[in-house]
Amino acid sequence: MGRKLLLEHINVPGINTFAVYREKGGYRAVEKALKSMSPEDVVEEVKKSGLRGRGGAGFPTGMKWSFLAKPEGVPRYLVCNGDESEPGTFKDRYLMTYLPHALIEGMIVSSYALGANTSYIYIRGEMMPQIRIMEKAIEEAKAAGFLGKNILGTGYDLEIYVQPGGGAYICGEETALLESLEGKRGNPRIKPPFPAVSGLYGCPTVVNNVESIAATVPIVNDGGEEYAKIGIERSTGTKLISASGNIAKPGVYEIEMGVPVEEFIFSDEYCGGMANGKRLKAVVAGGSSVPILPANLIVKTIKGDPRLMAYESLADGGFVSGTAMGSGGFIVFDEDQCIVRNTYNYTRFYRHESCGQCSPCREGTGWMEKILNKIETGHGDMSDIELLWQVQQKIEGNTICPLGDAAAWPVAAAIRHFRDEFEWHILHPEEAQKRNYGLAHYADPLVPVTE
Repeated sequence: MGRKLLLEHINVPGINTFAVYREKGGYRAVEKALKSMSPEDVVEEVKKSGLRGRGGAGFPTGMKWSFLAKPEGVPRYLVCNGDESEPGTFKDRYLMTYLPHALIEGMIVSSYALGANTSYIYIRGEMMPQIRIMEKAIEEAKAAGFLGKNILGTGYDLEIYVQPGGGAYICGEETALLESLEGKRGNPRIKPPFPAVSGLYGCPTVVNNVESIAATVPIVNDGGEEYAKIGIERSTGTKLISASGNIAKPGVYEIEMGVPVEEFIFSDEYCGGMANGKRLKAVVAGGSSVPILPANLIVKTIKGDPRLMAYESLADGGFVSGTAMGSGGFIVFDEDQCIVRNTYNYTRFYRHESCGQCSPCREGTGWMEKILNKIETGHGDMSDIELLWQVQQKIEGNTICPLGDAAAWPVAAAIRHFRDEFEWHILHPEEAQKRNYGLAHYADPLVPVTE
């Protein structure tokens, strides 16, 4: 069994309440940080831990904190990004539902480290149950003296507010989130300036993911160096994975970084293998925006090495033969899944969620949706595959925010690894409408790919 840092007490009855969370050692990190550590000490421990942002980008959290400008007389803000909207990702919602005080404790520790006296938790508007849960947790923490004025008699003041979002995927991008938090339309900002210099209300701001903030609790409790001992290479600590698709046991799992992908899929400790005895066809490892990989490449790298659940290993081979950890949305496809249909579904989502600010994204996602619809409904021709490839190339790297890349990468990977499936749809339009394309090109996941 892997070590659990965030979900250790997830099955304890009442762990969502302050009393039970406190009984299980909750808020020790707040006491330790505020009473025996300086803000700089906390930042240093987070740096030592090697913690990387758990929202998708994987940027070192401690380094991000160190960039925060600290002008005299200007407030600083911590904003928690709970706008979890990536298809296939639901681990932040899980944390807020069952362990709300883990997030509140992390918010207090992180706000103290950053010198923030006002912090916000921005939650996707559709998540009304989680919004109510977090508001109740804040009330409980405040009643117990862990929020408000002069916390624990240390002289540190902090207020935390929950802000419902407008239900837009684009607001998961940190600058669009800040625009929304200020009451504006959620359009991404051009950078620089970066939020660390000019963020919320033009003040220095750090935006961190729910899981990233919750992870600061075990880091403060146990020390950054102890946290860094877990995992592999620059992928330290544990990671929450949202596992879904054609597996026996969908759910949220906490893994130690470095678990082999094959073990994660097929072991009883995690996904429990494929559902209904089907064969593995492909995996989207980090949410819908990362490249899909066929069975052989997700289990082993192009070199024949076992693929690991870690930033470096998943990315090995770049986007030609690798993928990304992303937000940890692990979607498993069995042999009956249609890659064309699934890619079309993702593209519809990104076209709908594009804010329209950048022409390549606004127009390109629309074109990709139309072309994929044409192929999927039996009206495509071979030239459409090349046109689709060219359109995604025009989008990638040409937009203000990463949504354009998020829309382009799945299409590029689907064509790169499953081009024959696109061709089959075009050559057999009537049959494609009657059933999902099977696994004619299947490569055994236990056999390494040859160079």
